[in-house]
Amino acid sequence: MLSVAQKIFGSVNDRKLKPLRRRVQKINTLEPMIEALSDQALRAKTDEFRKRLADGASLDDILDEAFAVVREGAKRSLGMRHFDVQLLGGMVLHNGAIAEMRTGEGKTLVATLPVYLNALSGNSVHVVTVNDYLAARDAEWMGKLYGFLGLTTGVIRGEVPGGGRMSDEDRRAAYACDITYGTNNEFGFDYLRDNMKYALDQMVQRGHAFAIVDEVDSILIDEARTPLIISGPTDDRSELYRTIDKLIPGLDDEDIDLDEKMRSVVFTEEGLEKMEERLTKDGIIEGSLWDPSNVSIVHHSNQALKAHKLFHRDKDYIVKDDQVMLIDEFTGRMMEGRRLSEGLHQAIEAKEGVDIKPENQTLASITFQNYFRLYDKLAGMTGTAMTEASEFADIYSLSTFELPTNKPIQRIDDDDVVYRVAGAKYKEIVEEVREARAKGQPVLLGTASIEKSEVVSTYLTAAKIPHKVLNARHHAQEAEIVADAGVPGAVTVATNMAGRGTDIQLGGNFEMRVAKAVQDHVEKKGSEPSEGELQLIEDQIKAEVEVAKEKALAAGGLYVLGTERHESRRIDNQLRGRTGRQGDPGKSKFFISVDDDLMRVFAAERLNSIMKGLGIKEEEGITHPWMNKAIETSQKKIEARNFDIRKNVLKYDDVINDQRKVIFEQRIDFMHADSVLDEIEDMREQVIEGMVAHHMPEKAHAELWDTDGLRERCLEMLGLDLPIAEWASEEGVANKEIAERVLEAANMAYNQKAELAADGQFRMIEKQVLLQVLDGRWRQHLQQIDQLRSVIHLRSYGQRNPLNEFKEEAFKLFYDMLSEMRLEVTRWLMTAQVQPPQPRPVPAAPQPTFETSLDPDTGENQQPGTPQNVAEQAPHSMVAQAEESWKNTPRNAPCPCGSGKKYKHCHGLLTANVKNA
Repeated sequence: MLSVAQKIFGSVNDRKLKPLRRRVQKINTLEPMIEALSDQALRAKTDEFRKRLADGASLDDILDEAFAVVREGAKRSLGMRHFDVQLLGGMVLHNGAIAEMRTGEGKTLVATLPVYLNALSGNSVHVVTVNDYLAARDAEWMGKLYGFLGLTTGVIRGEVPGGGRMSDEDRRAAYACDITYGTNNEFGFDYLRDNMKYALDQMVQRGHAFAIVDEVDSILIDEARTPLIISGPTDDRSELYRTIDKLIPGLDDEDIDLDEKMRSVVFTEEGLEKMEERLTKDGIIEGSLWDPSNVSIVHHSNQALKAHKLFHRDKDYIVKDDQVMLIDEFTGRMMEGRRLSEGLHQAIEAKEGVDIKPENQTLASITFQNYFRLYDKLAGMTGTAMTEASEFADIYSLSTFELPTNKPIQRIDDDDVVYRVAGAKYKEIVEEVREARAKGQPVLLGTASIEKSEVVSTYLTAAKIPHKVLNARHHAQEAEIVADAGVPGAVTVATNMAGRGTDIQLGGNFEMRVAKAVQDHVEKKGSEPSEGELQLIEDQIKAEVEVAKEKALAAGGLYVLGTERHESRRIDNQLRGRTGRQGDPGKSKFFISVDDDLMRVFAAERLNSIMKGLGIKEEEGITHPWMNKAIETSQKKIEARNFDIRKNVLKYDDVINDQRKVIFEQRIDFMHADSVLDEIEDMREQVIEGMVAHHMPEKAHAELWDTDGLRERCLEMLGLDLPIAEWASEEGVANKEIAERVLEAANMAYNQKAELAADGQFRMIEKQVLLQVLDGRWRQHLQQIDQLRSVIHLRSYGQRNPLNEFKEEAFKLFYDMLSEMRLEVTRWLMTAQVQPPQPRPVPAAPQPTFETSLDPDTGENQQPGTPQNVAEQAPHSMVAQAEESWKNTPRNAPCPCGSGKKYKHCHGLLTANVKNA
């Protein structure tokens, strides 16, 4: 009945695309007119569009003509013409939605349409890719089109060629361009860095108007579980990690409770008793394990247990160059520089016996969900989005459109084959590969982990089948391996990183082969080939690729052979999408065993008993649509569970995100202001009112007033010795009047101090102090919030909602933070001694900071390995001018700069360095 209705009325997706198809027809009618324009006239269209927008036209008003201009510009600058379905995709993206387009449908070219249109408004347009290589490639490639039409293109890199971090000046220039390409990590980190700067001209980004996210499912769902964190190092506790690590292997099965489905492990009562006994014996703890002083030991013990039971070498991480390198479970790539949080990475380092790096303290943080929701308009494109359409709608308010292919899909998707044991499965896979290779069909074998890819490689090697392996151990050769994966008879074993963002082209990749031939020519002859030689090379390779492509097509196209199912249907669909591009023939098939991780955890016993009952032998496989349905049902349940986890995590992060917005907006306002004197005076008045109210309660008799306490407090906070007792002894005096006198005296002293400073100097010091104290308190607040989040679930035992409790507690902490900030700013500015301008001392080297990506569910963090010195971007001249007033600070007191460190470890160290210089 449903299929009949769809034939008559069309699917929901068809109905949503119908009005867009009408606009495609309009664009096509404009093509002859646009084709008749000269290059110069075509370029002038950009200025015409901008003028029309300035005169009040909307982007939708000029869409048809702008898309026609981009199509013609692409023909002239790139030799490529947008298909009608690509125009559809461009409109979907412009409307702020997600376009699901099959592999090979040209998503990179599709993005140029809405990018050009939205860049005409003069606002920032960001194109987000999954890695630096794709960002640089797409910026250079599509930049030819944008440049031809008069727009500028910039690219943000994690590292520049030759190593090292991209400078702020280069980043600022890239963001100043009409269009900026970069990775999700770099855009997010730049946002955090900007909100740690101390002057507007030091910031690099210029707003968040429009972003198109390539591989949107990977970035907004897989990567979005990983917050971005800028952090600084803490004390080294290597020996503690090593000591606790030695205790874990001695535990028995009854000492732990392991749940592989939920990926969790905890100590049982027996296990806790055993740990307490051993920790006491080794002198690590005194008293009970649950004494407040031993809380951190409990935490590190739990992390050591996770390191041993949940994280496995060559699956979750590898050890390379005496370092633990994480493996991305979705891409199979090595996440160089990324680290696990809260001591978990250190626990794994202790387990593997490598050098243990210190933990880090959070300085600034944001999740990808909340970063990308900063954009006024957000869009995305991928080959696999429909399975996650509800999450895109719920979290990001993004609709998902499934776009038709330019040519009909000829790929054949066979039913899964299920075996009882893994050995039988691998033997059948080898035979399947042998048969395909014999007829010249290229084969791509997809695996779920490095470990499994090497198991498959071992079987193929034993069968003497030549092949290449693409996993995190060989990621440097990724482009080269993918380029050859479509050659007739080629066999490629890959984790699910295979070719995402690059196409596996039947017959081989022409561009890659030309580049390699040119490199070989240079190495052989010591010079670049001449124009004639290059043409000869290209003609020869083109002919070879065409012949190879015809042979691969005749053999049935690329054969994608999945060696097991992933938890997510989307990842399986990505693997299938490697074949059958642009109407090419292809084939996909999954070989599964009851021993596979997914089956073993979720359906092993039931499936094994059914197969036994049917008389299926260990070496036999079973193929049936029912088996496909059962596996898909299991995957749907896992996807729903993971979505609920991500959604719950986001609810907690939304609480701190509201506070983050307030703090970051306040910082921007402070930096924009010529003077923050009004804010300083308001803070001082509130502090004084609070001090007087505390020592002289409104409803208390004068005899009960604590005049001595208020006098001491005024001396401490304001640097003023005031006759509080004399004022209080006056007939009929009220506490409000005393508050007014204190405020008057404070204002007078403050104004006199400001007059001693050079012109404008004190106003700069006020702003500097305000920003630094705000940052210091915010960092402490983040640390408290992290601790609160880790224990708030315990409130559920008291029949209270943990989320509501978290909101209430977080609000109290935020209110306390603001109160403490007012106190600290007032005390610092009132007690600081202004000296005549001094020569600026040489500042000490700032503490390095690290950029970290943290997964709230699994604890996985992302941290580029190169330390960043965010502190060095602060205007040291202001600090230097005020430094003289800090020298009387007690060594163990908090540093007046607001860093949260002791004075002796912060600007006390700076003073010592200056004196020794």
